[in-house]
Amino acid sequence: MIEVFDLECGDTPLLVSIPHDGRELSAGQARRMTGAGRSLPDTDWHVRKLYGFVQDLGASVIAANFSRYVIDLNRPADDEALYAGRLSTGLCPAATFAGDAIYKHGAEVSAEEQAQRVEQYWQPYHDRLQQELDAIRERFGYALLWDAHSIAGEVPSLFDGTLPDLNVGSHGGRSCDASIVHAACGVAEESAYSSVLDGRFRGGYITRHYGDPRRGIHALQLELAQRTYMDEISLAYDAVRAAVLADTLGKMLMEFTVSAAAGA
Repeated sequence: MIEVFDLECGDTPLLVSIPHDGRELSAGQARRMTGAGRSLPDTDWHVRKLYGFVQDLGASVIAANFSRYVIDLNRPADDEALYAGRLSTGLCPAATFAGDAIYKHGAEVSAEEQAQRVEQYWQPYHDRLQQELDAIRERFGYALLWDAHSIAGEVPSLFDGTLPDLNVGSHGGRSCDASIVHAACGVAEESAYSSVLDGRFRGGYITRHYGDPRRGIHALQLELAQRTYMDEISLAYDAVRAAVLADTLGKMLMEFTVSAAAGA
């Protein structure tokens, strides 16, 4: 039996969430899917591998094992759209970012099946995420959540033009204290990468729901343009590019943690 998620516990206030790098499908799902759907094109490819260094920083990591095509863990359980006026990919997506059908005609996810997937996949991930944040805050007096994502640099259905390399989301400053945001973004701004704060990606459900500075929980989302660490055509991991990026990510996470500790 495949676990809904893997959890590795660290010894610092930092928890890294990786909700979209899972590749597993639910029982019988593949038979109902189109070729485009089965190729899982909207996976956050290799993010878990890229962030492998965070264990050396003492961070905890929670990573989903099932695909976002089973259920999107970064969407609210009621499937409310996150960005008004923009394409909503949905809690149980029916189409890829490119607009291709994920399921064969007549084999789409029903409302009843979606509710079952919420119970079986969505709820366990979020229950444990909340438990870990509560435990971290109980131990340290505060908790830090870093929600790790990646996406192709050009996705016309979601944004115009080419995405910056590093896209930090703080829900417009509501999910994380301003001084902590400034410290983490300062590293990005001084790096060789292009970056933006609260641009096209301002933080999904995880950042918005759990980030609550008044209660001592600071959350940021980082959406990476995949060209920074992999080949977007072949989907192959580029170890050289990834190592350079990991150095910048490590510095961002260190500033994230150090600035939070200073203000605690």
